[in-house]
Amino acid sequence: PSRLGGPWLLGLLACLLLWGSPGAWASYLRRSSSCMPIPHRMALCYDIGYSEMRIPNLLEHETMPEVIQQSSSWLPLLARECHPDARIFLCSLFAPICLDRSIYPCRSLCEAVKRSCAPVMACYGYPWPEILNCNKFPADHELCIAAVSTDENSSSRRMPRASCKDCELEEVSTAREILENLCANDFAVKIRILRKNMTTTISDFDLDPSRVEVLKHGPLLRTEIPARLQQWLDIDATCVHNIMRGTHAGVFIVSGEVQSDKVVVNKAYAWQKNRNLHQAVRRWKHHRCPEQVG
Repeated sequence: PSRLGGPWLLGLLACLLLWGSPGAWASYLRRSSSCMPIPHRMALCYDIGYSEMRIPNLLEHETMPEVIQQSSSWLPLLARECHPDARIFLCSLFAPICLDRSIYPCRSLCEAVKRSCAPVMACYGYPWPEILNCNKFPADHELCIAAVSTDENSSSRRMPRASCKDCELEEVSTAREILENLCANDFAVKIRILRKNMTTTISDFDLDPSRVEVLKHGPLLRTEIPARLQQWLDIDATCVHNIMRGTHAGVFIVSGEVQSDKVVVNKAYAWQKNRNLHQAVRRWKHHRCPEQVG
């Protein structure tokens, strides 16, 4: 997991200094709970930016084995990269920082993470749990842990969201299978994708506008396709991450469907050293797709 310490933690400590003496509440907290190092085995929160947490935590887990077990169930969601502040939100509850008072996440942080991550959980049949009911958390004007990422409403770029449908690079296919796929989808484009950063949190990707070759545009105008594909790069973080496989740049043939105001990529092929793909693209110009049965 990436290290998320820094400004947000310093800001929290500054707020506490301004808040005043913790008094009786701090005395009660010291009697009823204890500070423990965040263990390596707690992958969700280890190296989050502080080294000690309180037990019991804010979700009423009373032992470290219980915390580790319960927190590990959230790792798959974190891997879906549904929101850049998901880890901070979850760790503020599973591994609360060891201070003289309990500091909960702000309601707005909860709502932002829920807005992006609850739909992904729903893909797999899991509702947003009642223990994370955002109404339980303090309003922003109270002492609480706020969001770190830019507010999606004020950002010029939409918050990345993982899709329910996983996509991966296609394994070796015959030229015929590739042509059948191109026929079956609404669009097919040869593109070059560039990664803006190499962090382990949500990565930003750009489309190289000089390397867009439209093979099939379907219901879209050719001029629309670069913008639509950049939107896909912005919002479908998991799919793009799977396609890139940790590389800085790559050339791909992507194909998919047009769904209302967005495109959904169903298939992706790596261009490099793929003879069958090269053959299929050469044949595509003169290929006639079978009539679609309506």
